[in-house]
Amino acid sequence: MDNLKNKLRQFRFMNDEMTQQHLAKEVGVSRQTIIAIEKGKFNPSIRLALLIAKFFNTRIEEIFYLEDKNEN
Repeated sequence: MDNLKNKLRQFRFMNDEMTQQHLAKEVGVSRQTIIAIEKGKFNPSIRLALLIAKFFNTRIEEIFYLEDKNEN
Protein backbone atom coordinates (compact mmCIF):
# COMPACT_ATOMS: atom_id res chain seq x y z
CA MET A 1 0.00 0.00 0.00
CA ASP A 2 1.28 3.46 -0.88
CA ASN A 3 1.35 6.29 1.64
CA LEU A 4 0.23 9.79 0.78
CA LYS A 5 3.08 12.21 1.52
CA ASN A 6 3.25 15.96 1.10
CA LYS A 7 5.58 18.92 0.81
CA LEU A 8 3.13 21.33 2.39
CA ARG A 9 5.56 22.59 5.02
CA GLN A 10 8.18 23.34 2.35
CA PHE A 11 5.62 25.25 0.28
CA ARG A 12 4.64 27.34 3.30
CA PHE A 13 8.26 28.21 4.02
CA MET A 14 8.98 29.02 0.38
CA ASN A 15 6.13 31.51 0.59
CA ASP A 16 7.51 33.97 3.15
CA GLU A 17 7.46 31.37 5.94
CA MET A 18 3.68 31.41 5.94
CA THR A 19 2.08 30.25 9.17
CA GLN A 20 -0.17 27.23 9.39
CA GLN A 21 -2.91 29.58 10.60
CA HIS A 22 -2.60 31.81 7.52
CA LEU A 23 -2.83 28.85 5.14
CA ALA A 24 -5.74 27.37 7.09
CA LYS A 25 -7.66 30.64 6.82
CA GLU A 26 -6.96 30.92 3.09
CA VAL A 27 -8.31 27.44 2.32
CA GLY A 28 -11.12 27.42 4.88
CA VAL A 29 -9.96 24.83 7.42
CA SER A 30 -8.61 24.86 10.97
CA ARG A 31 -4.95 25.19 11.85
CA GLN A 32 -5.20 21.70 13.37
CA THR A 33 -6.18 20.33 9.96
CA ILE A 34 -3.06 21.83 8.37
CA ILE A 35 -0.92 20.42 11.19
CA ALA A 36 -2.44 16.95 10.72
CA ILE A 37 -1.90 17.05 6.95
CA GLU A 38 1.74 18.10 7.35
CA LYS A 39 2.36 15.29 9.86
CA GLY A 40 0.73 12.73 7.55
CA LYS A 41 -1.99 11.97 10.09
CA PHE A 42 -4.80 13.24 7.87
CA ASN A 43 -5.32 12.86 4.14
CA PRO A 44 -7.07 15.90 2.70
CA SER A 45 -10.11 15.55 0.53
CA ILE A 46 -9.55 16.01 -3.19
CA ARG A 47 -11.30 19.37 -2.91
CA LEU A 48 -9.01 20.55 -0.11
CA ALA A 49 -5.89 19.28 -1.89
CA LEU A 50 -6.94 21.17 -5.02
CA LEU A 51 -7.63 24.35 -3.02
CA ILE A 52 -4.17 24.14 -1.44
CA ALA A 53 -2.50 23.60 -4.82
CA LYS A 54 -4.49 26.48 -6.33
CA PHE A 55 -3.51 28.75 -3.44
CA PHE A 56 0.18 28.02 -4.08
CA ASN A 57 -0.39 28.33 -7.85
CA THR A 58 1.00 24.88 -8.55
CA ARG A 59 -0.10 21.40 -9.56
CA ILE A 60 -1.48 19.11 -6.87
CA GLU A 61 1.27 16.57 -7.62
CA GLU A 62 3.91 19.12 -6.66
CA ILE A 63 2.59 19.12 -3.08
CA PHE A 64 1.01 15.68 -2.63
CA TYR A 65 2.57 12.41 -3.81
CA LEU A 66 2.47 8.67 -3.15
CA GLU A 67 5.40 6.98 -1.48
CA ASP A 68 5.72 3.28 -2.25
CA LYS A 69 6.25 1.37 1.02
CA ASN A 70 7.92 -1.43 -0.95
CA GLU A 71 10.71 0.75 -2.32
CA ASN A 72 14.08 0.49 -0.61
